[in-house]
Amino acid sequence: MTPFVQGRTYRRRDLHGQFGGQAQGGISTPAGHPFLLLFTGESGNRYGYSDGWTPNGVFEYTGEGQRGDMGFVRGNLAILEHGQAGRDLHLFEQTDRGNVRYVGQMVCTGYDQRTGPDVDGKIRKVTSLSCYPYRLLQRPGRRCQLTFLLLECRDCGPKVWAN
Repeated sequence: MTPFVQGRTYRRRDLHGQFGGQAQGGISTPAGHPFLLLFTGESGNRYGYSDGWTPNGVFEYTGEGQRGDMGFVRGNLAILEHGQAGRDLHLFEQTDRGNVRYVGQMVCTGYDQRTGPDVDGKIRKVTSLSCYPYRLLQRPGRRCQLTFLLLECRDCGPKVWAN
């Protein structure tokens, strides 16, 4: 059961006061809690992040790291492996200074890598993590666990992601 209410606005400072985790940046991994907190907002654009929803209902979340290539360490690795680690993934969107709105629980279904600028304008490898709303994976009366997801891409062909 999630400790958050979908659509509710929270003070980010209060979330960290209650649960801990990194108070700055977009990925917070509170120790001793079975979840990760993801924060998104337009302020990330100035640091080379470009998060957003795809037409297929997937939230593409730009990984952490302002300079140089993004790798699978710290928060990026925690997101990618959250299912195996038994940690839920919760997405918040910044509404105004210090406040965030709870979007909902997500499931990371894979990632993509592209090139893009870092905070200094230098071209680098950018990691985009694909997050799907958990509520859309649930069936009425059942608690489902995502094991595999098949993604079809016209350019790349089918891809299977294991959770």
